[in-house]
Amino acid sequence: MGASRHGKLTEFRMWAPFAQSVSITGSVTAENPKPMKRDDEGYWVARLKNVEPGHNYVYVINTGEQTLYKPDPRARLLTSSDNGASVVIDPEFDWGNGVFSPIPPEKQIIYELHVGTFNRPDAATTGTFSDAIEKLDYLVSLGINTIELMPVTTMAHSYGWGYAPSHIFSVENAYGGRHGLLSFVKACHDRGIGVVLDVVYNHFSSDTSLWQFDGWSENGRGGIYFYNDVRGDTPWGGRPDYGRPEVQQFITDNVAMWLTEYRLDGLRVDSTIFMRNTEGQDNDPDHDIGDAWNLLGKLNTMAHNIKPEALMIAEDCANNAYITKTSQDGGCAFDAQWELGFPHALRDALGIKQPGQQTLTGLRYELEKQYNGNAFEKIIFSDSHDTAANGSVRLNQAAGNNNAADLFARERTLLAEAITLTSPGIPMLLQGQEFMQQGAFNDWRELEWKKAEKYSGIVLAHRHLIDLRLNRYGNTAGLLGQSTTIFHQDETNAVIAYHRWNRGGAGDDTIVIANFSNTPYDSYEMQFPIPGKWAVRFNSSWKGYSPDFHEKTVDHIQTDKRGRASVPLAAYVALVFSQEHS
Repeated sequence: MGASRHGKLTEFRMWAPFAQSVSITGSVTAENPKPMKRDDEGYWVARLKNVEPGHNYVYVINTGEQTLYKPDPRARLLTSSDNGASVVIDPEFDWGNGVFSPIPPEKQIIYELHVGTFNRPDAATTGTFSDAIEKLDYLVSLGINTIELMPVTTMAHSYGWGYAPSHIFSVENAYGGRHGLLSFVKACHDRGIGVVLDVVYNHFSSDTSLWQFDGWSENGRGGIYFYNDVRGDTPWGGRPDYGRPEVQQFITDNVAMWLTEYRLDGLRVDSTIFMRNTEGQDNDPDHDIGDAWNLLGKLNTMAHNIKPEALMIAEDCANNAYITKTSQDGGCAFDAQWELGFPHALRDALGIKQPGQQTLTGLRYELEKQYNGNAFEKIIFSDSHDTAANGSVRLNQAAGNNNAADLFARERTLLAEAITLTSPGIPMLLQGQEFMQQGAFNDWRELEWKKAEKYSGIVLAHRHLIDLRLNRYGNTAGLLGQSTTIFHQDETNAVIAYHRWNRGGAGDDTIVIANFSNTPYDSYEMQFPIPGKWAVRFNSSWKGYSPDFHEKTVDHIQTDKRGRASVPLAAYVALVFSQEHS
């Protein structure tokens, strides 16, 4: 499908089963329309000589009642974002000699990145892949080893979050287009960073050229690429017809393209719950779309056949274990799903959502929750593009009573990040949260990189937490393990403590104690799960992170024979402990 080279000929192949006739025009034909031939299944084909990369083309579709000018739905490049002409590409790219080693899930540290605002040159210019490359060494120094790109496919008007794509096979020109993304992935791989891309299959915009592509439709709806009944309705545009084999192929071919041509290391599929249910509801058989469930299983099976180590993520909202259960067991076979309750549990624990009604219950639920017995089938975060927008603000802004970097904001934000980076699951940071970026997330406000220097202590704290998470010092292996037990929960004083371990023992067993209250304790009594001497590996109240922190110094804790000990706790503090090797 699309444009492909066969010796000296370039073949153009497209699907338009209800068209009366189709021709191709543009610089590929010297502007003289070339008729295309139709086969018995509604595919149209033309083979042209002397076609070179950079030549453009448009399909001219005669419906019998009107003439439609459409770009190639499979085009890798368009002349403009707003349904411009398709461009023939040079498929070659120099990947160099570097070999990228896949990162296992338990060691992944994800950074959610929006290309347009991550490293924006100025207020009048969108950020590009090239601009983003300039900051990769910073991300390496922070400890990031996986980037999750918000969608970069061609979008109307060349700006936005990316969740309303107009052409899913082409990359947004304003970001640097196809070559820009290829160069970005190579630069990441050269630095040991994997790249996961957000993709949107739950709807295709009614502004896209796919809408009534060959003139046919029913009920005034979208035509061959869409459901033409109530199943086609979503809050954002038309829902694709997942039961039509050609549409299934369109989507699975798109998945294959990202993993092969761009060498991406995984995909995050947006709003899968609105793919599999017309109302976006779980356990709602009256509105389920079985075709979508089958497609999700098919695309994940194919993705893992192409790249077994690919990280396939669902944003599903339903906490349904079958999203990550294997296809053989009736599941969709995703590797992980966004844990959308996690950031809200942290806000509840901090008393942000409902002041005066602080609770640790939701946090305990999130810490203990697993899908299919695997702690790493969930992506956990304190903030994402969703929680920091949609009428809300970033966690630090909310924690600081709208002062995004005051003492209150820094203490509480660092506490939340310590929980995120020591909890079971694959942790993710939202761009800029490590240096107290303020406000709500949007598609135009650039990151204020000067804050990375101003709040270098908070950045340092994130580095230390990531080092512990990855067991870089050989004394916190438990943070890479499957096992978690909450051994202390004091709702009255807002103190919670949990034990993480892999195989157990010195250098493995790891304990996290968190005080979510504004009350410090010189001596807080608690029962440890294992008696002995415990060394402090991280103290979020350390003045090295911020000179105005109310640090309570503690280097070691020695329990009695029964495992009881007194722990000094600053207000809004997280402490991480492990035992020394003998």
